[in-house]
Amino acid sequence: MHLVAPVRILRAWVDPLVVLILSALLLGLLLPARGTAADVLDVLRTAAIVLLFFLYGARMSTGEIRAGLRNWRLQGSMLAATYVAFPLLGLLAQLLPDTLVAPEVKTGLLYLSLLPSTVQASIVFTSVARGNVAGAITGATISNLVGIVLTPLLVGRLLARTTGGVGNPAGILLQLLLPFAVGRLLHRWIGPWVRAHARLTRVADRGSIVLIAYASVSAATVSGAWAHVTWLAVVVLVVVCAVMLASMLVLTWTGGGRLGLDRPDRIALLMCGSKKSLATGLPMAAVLFSPTLAASVALPVIVFHQLQLATCAVLARRLASQVE
Repeated sequence: MHLVAPVRILRAWVDPLVVLILSALLLGLLLPARGTAADVLDVLRTAAIVLLFFLYGARMSTGEIRAGLRNWRLQGSMLAATYVAFPLLGLLAQLLPDTLVAPEVKTGLLYLSLLPSTVQASIVFTSVARGNVAGAITGATISNLVGIVLTPLLVGRLLARTTGGVGNPAGILLQLLLPFAVGRLLHRWIGPWVRAHARLTRVADRGSIVLIAYASVSAATVSGAWAHVTWLAVVVLVVVCAVMLASMLVLTWTGGGRLGLDRPDRIALLMCGSKKSLATGLPMAAVLFSPTLAASVALPVIVFHQLQLATCAVLARRLASQVE
C-alpha cells in the first residue's frame, strides 16, 4: 500500500505523452515533411484536430458538470485562477525585453496563460494529495468546456495585434467548436461506448497530439523559424515558466485559505488552478496560428507542462504525508 502513491506520482511525472511529443519534435527537426508529403500531413493534421475535439465532446458527462456546479466557491475560484489570474501573469511576461525573450516566445507565454486546466494530471495529483477528487474532476472538466469557447476568444482579443491576426472565425468554428458540439449531441448514444473503450480513445488522443506536434515543428523547420532559438533562450524560458508556476501555486493555496475552503478543496484548487493543458494547447495552436508561429507558441506550453508535472508530483506527496 505504501508503494501506491509513489508509483502513481512516478507515472504522472514521467509522462509518456511528453516523451512522444519530444520524439515528434526531434523528428520534425531532422526529417521535416516537404512538398506533397507536407500537403498530405496538413490534411491529416486537420482531421486529427476534428477527431480530437469530437471525442472531447462525446466523453464529457452532463451529470458530472451539474453536480460540480453546486460547489460554486471551489469552481468559481478555479475558473478565476485559470482565466483571470493566469492571463495577468501572461500579460506581465510581455513586459520582458525582446533581447531576453524572443517576441514569438512571449506570444507563446501569453497563449499558455489562456489555456484551460489539464484534466488527467490535476485529478491524479489531487487524489495523491488527499484532496477533493470529485471537485477536481468537475473543475477540470468545466475548465476545458469553457476553454473550448473562451480560449479562442481571448487569443483573438489579446494576441491579434502581436500576431497580425489570429486564425479565422470559420476555421475555428469548423475545426474546434463544430466537432465538439456534434460530440455533445451524440453523447447520449456514443458516450458510454467512448468511456468503455478508454484505451482506444486514449490512443486516438495521443496519436492526434503527436501528429499535430510533428506537423507544426516540420512546417517551422522548413520555413527556418528555429534560427533564433538558442540554448540560452531555452534556459530563460524554463526560468520564466518556473516563476509563473510558483506564482500560481502560491496564489491558489493562499487564496483558497482566504476564501475559507477546507483542506481537500484547497488541494483541488491548488492542483487544478495552477495547471495548463498540453492536450488542448497544441491542437488549438495549430488552428489559431500559422504553422510557423504555432511551433514557437507550442514551446512554452511543452516546457510548462513538464515543469508542472515534476513540481506537483513532489508537492502532492508532501501534502499526502502531512495527512498521514
